[in-house]
Amino acid sequence: MRNTHSSMKTGKLDSELLRTFLTVAESGSFSLAATRIFRSQSAVSLQIKQLENLLSQAVFERHARGVSLTPVGEKLRSTAEKVVGLLDESIGELRANPLQGPIRLGIPDEYGYRFLPGVIAQFARNHPLIELSVTCGCSASFPQALEDNEIDLAVHAVESPSAEMTLLRNEKIGWVTSKHHQAHLQDPLPLALFDRACWWRDRALDALNDAGKSYRVVFSSESVTGINAAVAAGVAIAVVGESSMRDNFRVLSSADGFPALPASALVLEQGAGFDAGVAEAMSHVICEAFGKR
Repeated sequence: MRNTHSSMKTGKLDSELLRTFLTVAESGSFSLAATRIFRSQSAVSLQIKQLENLLSQAVFERHARGVSLTPVGEKLRSTAEKVVGLLDESIGELRANPLQGPIRLGIPDEYGYRFLPGVIAQFARNHPLIELSVTCGCSASFPQALEDNEIDLAVHAVESPSAEMTLLRNEKIGWVTSKHHQAHLQDPLPLALFDRACWWRDRALDALNDAGKSYRVVFSSESVTGINAAVAAGVAIAVVGESSMRDNFRVLSSADGFPALPASALVLEQGAGFDAGVAEAMSHVICEAFGKR
């Protein structure tokens, strides 16, 4: 039988292990790192375990609030940053015909803080001559912005992807309330909703009407950050995606009297008439970040 432990010790470091290691080091948490690179926490833990087996030493100290680097981890971090940086720079330098020109990207604000920095850094290293402009906001406005040629590429949520869209992930959506307040017990129900035309809003209101529940919209926002703040404050309940869940939220189910909602599909969509080479380069980085390639 093959000795798996021995084979790991005699294995080689690869860039994927180093990238995962750096993400964990930067975030200070396996769970947050998993969210940032759109992988399961168990997959991230397995990669770190493989890395520690290769080195025969721990690179992280585990504690109640997350992880911190060991002295060995600190040394590895410096090396990993150099290796990964050099690999990314080399890709850009070795391209026979480097891409150049502008690209305008739309990203939902709920993904911006944990997803956008890595995408920008990776893209800039690979394509230093491309000028990147990012709109980070309510994705409900992105389809119209694509049609009006205000942005070139957008990540946004749809109910049913079309053939022209690239599916990045499926995401559950549901009702949430604050763990520390009782807004969900009020009658009528106080709601926090997006203030733009949005299919999430339409489905939520349709579901409440079908269930015969009375409600009133007490808070509107263009951003998920605003909606989450209203829920956390106990001002209202809301419909959010699983990627926007917070530790102080409680999911409301049918047992609480709340109707189920359809899943949401997060897609990547390109505007018409945009440079195919630049679009493909950005699409590749985004799909890679979501684990689609």
